[in-house]
Parts: sequence; C-alpha cells; structure tokens
Amino acid sequence: MTINQKNLLIDIGHPAHVHLFRHAIHHWQDRGYQITITIRDKDLTKQLLDLYGFHYAVASVARHSTPGLAIELLEHDWGVYKAAKKTNSYLLMGTSVAISHAARLLGAKSMVFNEDDKAAVPTFVRLAYPLADAIVTPDCLHEDYGHRHIKYRGYQKLAYLHPNEFTPNPKVLSKLGVSMGEPYFLLRFVALNAAHDKGQVGLSQSVRRRILDTLLAHGRVFITSERTLPDEFEPYRFPISPVDMHDALAFAKLLVSDSQTMTAEAAILGTPAIRCNSFVGRISYLEELEHRYELTYGFLPSDSEKMLSSVEKLITLPNIKETWRERREKMLSEKIDVTSWMVKLVEDFGQTKLS
Repeated sequence: MTINQKNLLIDIGHPAHVHLFRHAIHHWQDRGYQITITIRDKDLTKQLLDLYGFHYAVASVARHSTPGLAIELLEHDWGVYKAAKKTNSYLLMGTSVAISHAARLLGAKSMVFNEDDKAAVPTFVRLAYPLADAIVTPDCLHEDYGHRHIKYRGYQKLAYLHPNEFTPNPKVLSKLGVSMGEPYFLLRFVALNAAHDKGQVGLSQSVRRRILDTLLAHGRVFITSERTLPDEFEPYRFPISPVDMHDALAFAKLLVSDSQTMTAEAAILGTPAIRCNSFVGRISYLEELEHRYELTYGFLPSDSEKMLSSVEKLITLPNIKETWRERREKMLSEKIDVTSWMVKLVEDFGQTKLS
C-alpha cells in the first residue's frame, strides 16, 4: 500500500475523545492534512460528531458482555484496518487497541493516546502498547515505556478546556432556565460497563437520592446519566444539548458524580467536583487534580457518609467559586495547551519517522 504522509486516521472510542481531537482536526485540516475518522458507536459519540459536522465511519458498535467485547475487538480492528487502507493513511492515532494493530498490518505508523494508569486499564495496555510506534500519556502517570513513550505536561481534557480553546458561554443559563448568579448543581451517573469497569461500583441508588435531596435544598439540580433514570429523577434530567454540557459545567456551583471524565472536566473548569467510585486512589491524573491542586475530592463507595458530609460542606462554603478559580489558575500555569502541542507533535512525528 502506498501511504500518504498527509493522511491521518483518528479512531474515537468514547464521547470525550470527540472533544480531545476536534480542535486539532481543524488545525491539521488547515495545514493540508486529510482526516479520516472511525468510531466505536457508544453513547453520544455519533451525536456529538454530527453536531460538530464531522464525517465518520462506524468501525464497531459497543458491546458489554465478555464474549461481546471479544467479538467487538476483532470487529473494530477490521473496521479501522479497512478505513485506513482505503485512505492510504500514514498515521493512525486515537485511544483504541485497533490503532496499533491495523497500523502494523498496513505498514503505517501508530500513536496511541491514553491517560489511565496501567493498573486501571491493564487489558488495554497489554493489547495496545506492544505494537504502538508512540504511546502518549500525561506526565503524571508514573510509568515508563522507553523511547516510544511521549509524555506531556497536561491532561487530555486540556485539549478542549484550556482557555485557548474554550470560553464558557453564559447563554447556557437561559437555556437551563436559571439566572446569572443563581446556584445550580450537576449530577452525573455512569454505567460502568466498559471492559475495564468490570467489578467496579459507583453511586448506589440510595446515595444518589440522598445527594439529590441535599442539593435541592440549596438550588436547581440537573442530572445527566448513562443509566436509565428512575421516574423520580426524570424531572431533573439535563434538558439541553450535550454540546452545551461544558458551558453548564463551568457555571455550576458543584458537580457530584461517579464519572472520571466529567469530574476532571469540572476540575479543569474551576468547578468543585466530588467523585465517588471504586477507582478512587488509582487514577493518577485525578489524584494530581485532587492532591496537588485541590480542585476535586474522591471517595470510595464505602465512604459514602464522608462524601455526603463533603457535599454539605462545599455547598455552604462562601466564595467557593473564587477559591476554585485561584486553584485553577495555579494548575493552568503549570500545564500546556494540549491541542497546540498535539498539532506540532504530529507534524514533527512525520518528519522524524520519515528521515
């Protein structure tokens, strides 16, 4: 196969990864790159890509059982392989196992992005890393994969939430039906049905109900959920487009969640965030956001009473958003604009690998 150095394939496996690459895609296109997008059809991935106007090919549809995930692995490898071969892609990049597999079969190059520790996603690391030409992670992960390992001073979420890329739009408040300065809170519930989530737990239904009751005494509450919401929670469902989520998150007084992704997003936006799941203490970038920058707090499910006490404390803390703004500024002063860094990384990678 004749490959073209200006042809890139980006494989997206999670809605958050739409945001990870979307600004960089526009920069690469402006520089003459041809971009092919393949996806794992999961949750809001297709909806977000459609809303942002990107064309894409579905490489696989998300499955959740152990046999189903094994079948999907092969299906996704084949889907990415076909797309890369059709477009003569030089570099395959993304957050999936298929990237390094398909690239090796085609004689192309692969760049695997990951922000989770090996201990949290051991199967992904075991399947994706051995064949990868480059492994790209935040420098807060205390792991070393040799000369192929590229580290950066940041988090994946800074690719789309760095001030150079994102300014919160206050028009989201009128969409939500709240006034400027009126307190409101966000709850995020995830399904925990990914391959690496097996055996993990988040917020129980009884704890979610207690959180909701506590927050309602202090303001409006909006719920976004991967799980089916019970009827009693339906009146609080997040009522507007998911494209507006980051704007809503930026103006919220507090996020309570069992999601890693949205917790990190809130922290990076300067919104206090409380997370409760069994991954707490095992994800390096969230540990850094909690213990170095004090932007978020994590609790194991067995510590739900402590978590509820922390919720009550934070919602009554005076000037909390100003305190978090100062902490956010400290974090930003020590991190990079990840999109700008990624754009240059790909350009330099092509030059060095072809020399």
